[in-house]
Amino acid sequence: MTKRNIIIGVIALGLLLSPLVWWLASPLWRTDAVDEEFPFAVPSAAEIEDMTAEEAETVANELADKAMEMVDEMSDEQMDQLEEQISEISTMMEDKEMEEEMPEAAADEWVLTAQGNFQDADPSHRGSGVAAIFTQGEQSILRLEDFMVTNGPDLHVLLVENVNGTRSSEFGEYVDLGQLKGNVGNQNYEIPADIDLSKYSGVIIYCMPFHVVFATAGF
Repeated sequence: MTKRNIIIGVIALGLLLSPLVWWLASPLWRTDAVDEEFPFAVPSAAEIEDMTAEEAETVANELADKAMEMVDEMSDEQMDQLEEQISEISTMMEDKEMEEEMPEAAADEWVLTAQGNFQDADPSHRGSGVAAIFTQGEQSILRLEDFMVTNGPDLHVLLVENVNGTRSSEFGEYVDLGQLKGNVGNQNYEIPADIDLSKYSGVIIYCMPFHVVFATAGF
């Protein structure tokens, strides 16, 4: 093979491989900018500042409903941004107080079987008070006493296997005892009779739409 043919072959091979080389190497210097809009209207920081407590609660609940409907269409960045705004709105929501007495005892008195103090989940999501489980025969209740937690949309009371989890996927086995009745005050939650209480290490107040822990109480 002559030197001329070798040169021609090298040039031809280079022309054939150049698109592949460019495709493999281009991400090293190419920037793909992304600027997605929310799939629904989200208030600005200025609009949030001007809201009344009643308006803030309405907006928070509407955003929570939208997030639940469209969670599969939203990026992680959008969910994080929306969560931050919901945290800001939550601080403006009025406290919802609940005052329930202990259920009346029947043949036997209520027996305290587990108890723990609520702790803040983070500086934006704060909680205090006592979570206690009382039993009477086959009946059990979770009672929250001197309770307070940062208000938020669609908060639920979860009895969890792992009270240190930060997402529902980390809670282990858990039981949803229902929507939080009030973010302030004493309240009772019935525990199903078939629940093995020995499996659970505590209680988590959890925002269902945004998968955020608001407060925890370990037994």
